[in-house]
Amino acid sequence: MKIVFLDAKSIGEDIDLSGFEEMGEVVKYDFSTSEEVNGRVRDADVIVLNKVPVNEQTIRDADRLKLVCVTATGTNNLDKEYLDRRGIAWRNVAGYSTESVAQHTFAMLFYLLEHLPYYDEYVKQEKYVEDKLFTHFDRTFSEIHGMTWGIIGMGAIGRRVAELAQLFGCEVIYYSTTGKNNQQGYQKVSFEELLAQSDIVSVHAPLTPETENLMDREAFSRMKESAVFLNLGRGPIVSEEALAEALESGEIRAAGLDVLCVEPMSSENPLKRIKDSDRLLITPHIAWASLEARRRLMGIILGQIKEFFVL
Repeated sequence: MKIVFLDAKSIGEDIDLSGFEEMGEVVKYDFSTSEEVNGRVRDADVIVLNKVPVNEQTIRDADRLKLVCVTATGTNNLDKEYLDRRGIAWRNVAGYSTESVAQHTFAMLFYLLEHLPYYDEYVKQEKYVEDKLFTHFDRTFSEIHGMTWGIIGMGAIGRRVAELAQLFGCEVIYYSTTGKNNQQGYQKVSFEELLAQSDIVSVHAPLTPETENLMDREAFSRMKESAVFLNLGRGPIVSEEALAEALESGEIRAAGLDVLCVEPMSSENPLKRIKDSDRLLITPHIAWASLEARRRLMGIILGQIKEFFVL
């Protein structure tokens, strides 16, 4: 068996892949362009990839190909009709990063809510050295106990965030982007009610026609001026220009994003003009990528290949 990793760097270089080598020949490419894929998979039995497109153009000469494994939940890069016609199976992975993304959600919240960049800089600039008071009060922060946390997208990650938020004493409300999700123990509200009532709004929804550009100028205008907004779903759910304007005008207190409309970040992204880390935190799509989550992900992929070939 020959297994080809088309964009191995997308899972990091610190993950042990020796289990795959026990099944046969393994070839790893750091990255692959669409033009490079066909030549690289000609004699592959299995291909493992994250973002690489899989379609007639990219795998037309892969006569031995039997299985495509996506190291992610989303499969919009697969031409499934073409794969079906060729009799090529595909697998994706769900649920591997729930704890990692939930943890990152709270890390981003506390960073912004407690003005940690400001206080860190205050000490590092030695303003605390021989200060008059042992406590510096210039930036006020509040406990999240008693706050209302609004969640957009009540899938596995949204539910885990809700559980943790309740442990901190938050009242959790949620908006179902499909209208079909009903979660016991949490109050379901309209989108407008969620925006108006929430002290914290976090997005954990997939990108769909219903969620694309959901957070636009009107949405941000409905939020509290003291609210913190977090997006750990998909970038295009948020109008980045509208968010930049909301932060600049003080319509909302702060925002934390782990996803952007274009990744890596576009030079045209309007959020580039906001340099105040106390108001805006952007992380480079790392919420899913704890060491444990990536190990779990590749363990699942390994199991899928073994199951498919009955190894």
